Amino acid sequence: MKVPETSRPVLSIVAPFYNEEETAKLFYTVLRDELGSLDNIDFQFVFVDDGSDDQTLKTLTEIAQADTAVQVLSLSRNFGHQVALTAGLDHASGDAVLMMDSDLQHPPALIPRMIDAWRDGSDVVSAVREQTSGASFFKRHSASLFYRLVGSLTDTPITPGACDFCLLSRRAHQALMRMPERHRFLRGMISWIGFPRSFLPFNAPARAAGETKYTVRKMVRLALDAVFSFSTAPIKLASQAGGVLVLAAAIYFGYILWRYWIVGDLIPGWGSLICTVLILNGVQLFFTGLIGEYLSRTFEEAKRRPIYLIKFDSKGVT
Repeated sequence: MKVPETSRPVLSIVAPFYNEEETAKLFYTVLRDELGSLDNIDFQFVFVDDGSDDQTLKTLTEIAQADTAVQVLSLSRNFGHQVALTAGLDHASGDAVLMMDSDLQHPPALIPRMIDAWRDGSDVVSAVREQTSGASFFKRHSASLFYRLVGSLTDTPITPGACDFCLLSRRAHQALMRMPERHRFLRGMISWIGFPRSFLPFNAPARAAGETKYTVRKMVRLALDAVFSFSTAPIKLASQAGGVLVLAAAIYFGYILWRYWIVGDLIPGWGSLICTVLILNGVQLFFTGLIGEYLSRTFEEAKRRPIYLIKFDSKGVT
């Protein structure tokens, strides 16, 4: 649906912050400078402090006091990047919503092109990261492995390199907000809604300051959320593996009978028996763990606790 040229729409920009006192003011300044040249569009800024324990909230509050277009939300604790984005999406009220990180690795200079693609009729405009300046060998290859893994296990297409730097039209935004799951993988959820989508490649610069907050543990957790939220392949693999093991056991049993009836001896060896038992028990425990992952997520969804809690809202709600 193409945006009428005569309208003056509002673009809501959602950005999460976690211990970003070194970059918060710079991010806002660079963002404002980039958007200052755009005509026929207004902006709302929703900055979400994800339970920072430094001066991030103070800096964001000062920005909001100087700019009435800025709304600052502070979560009661650190809920994680995907939940912080969700909090911002819940409070965004524009005709379109743009999600981006606050470390300036999502370049604001790309925003005008994203707006143009939205005006031309794309409900979803995703920035696709091609390279990251200064990224380590582990970071580059783990990201590639992640996209291959998710792509092979899910029916929802996940474009390699497509990050959370993404613009959503109003109807795409509303559709996304109707998905209430707690374990959120927004890239997959955005792909799942299936509205017309365009992609813009970009090269990510190095962080403006500080260190990445995405630790290996958080990356693994995000990968697990992606797999278990969008695929039942792991749990189906249990029955397939069970069938293979039953077939292998039948073949081995046939071999034992052949040795007994034809060759006239028995196969000795407690070692082979113990190894077989350990392998089978290990496989059973592994797949029991997989089933436990799905059950635990079902349990957490059934409790229906809020995804996040807000302790401070610069617009007056506490």
